[in-house]
Amino acid sequence: MFIFYNKIFSVNHYAFFINHFKRAVYLLVVVIFFSSCFNAKKVAYFQDISDTSKTYSQVIKGTYEPKIQPDDVIGITVSSINPQATAVFNMGSATNQLIPGATTTAVNSANEYGAMVKGYLVNKQGFIDFPVLGDLHVEGVTTSQLKDSLKIKLDQYLKDPIVNVRLLNYKITVLGEVGRPSTYSIPSERITVVDAIGMAGDLTIYGKRENVLLIREENGKRDFVRLNLNSSKLFESPYYYLKQNDIIYVEPSKAKVDTLESTSLRRITVVASVISVIILAFYRLK
Repeated sequence: MFIFYNKIFSVNHYAFFINHFKRAVYLLVVVIFFSSCFNAKKVAYFQDISDTSKTYSQVIKGTYEPKIQPDDVIGITVSSINPQATAVFNMGSATNQLIPGATTTAVNSANEYGAMVKGYLVNKQGFIDFPVLGDLHVEGVTTSQLKDSLKIKLDQYLKDPIVNVRLLNYKITVLGEVGRPSTYSIPSERITVVDAIGMAGDLTIYGKRENVLLIREENGKRDFVRLNLNSSKLFESPYYYLKQNDIIYVEPSKAKVDTLESTSLRRITVVASVISVIILAFYRLK
């Protein structure tokens, strides 16, 4: 009699557990459904630009040119009507430098080890050692300014010298919720936040558009700046144009975190269901 009562109690107890377990599963499905719904207002870029107006004008304030910093690698080539006289200015201290993640185009093809490029490494004091001319202070000037300065200095050695100067290590890094997170080299020496995100394959649906983090090291300090891609004020930001070695990080939204947590919960639910079936089968066999 006691054994029979104990079996009835166990079966009833298990049925009670199964009913509550099913309710919990239904509730979990509802939570997952609503947590997966995205607010369309947070997805669109530049929302404050009217979608009814045909044109929207904004005055561009000045132009941006990157300035040379310590540890930059500068490519300098000199030419003139006398190739023999010019050759000496294309030799000397110019050495091969390893540029981490360097690529030959703006399209991502970065490799693990980087690329070897020939250029002048700017030392910690902001100088390069240029043939014949010796130590030249280049920190804080643009490549165009350095080009003009070198042309004046070379006039006493060459007739009508032609000088080309460019940064060889102009690179930016895009991380987080983007299509192709990576480090990209920029041959044009000019790139905007929007350009960088486009190169990285745009933000995923889970990326926080209103809170993109820009990390910049400059003048011995590291700045952390938050940018809002939902606002057209981004175009007026002093951080709209990126500098060499800038890092952009796109943080995942709460929906992404919830999705990951829901995936874990679903796995737990499946395991619990399997255990429940085993327990039920055990009681029926008993």
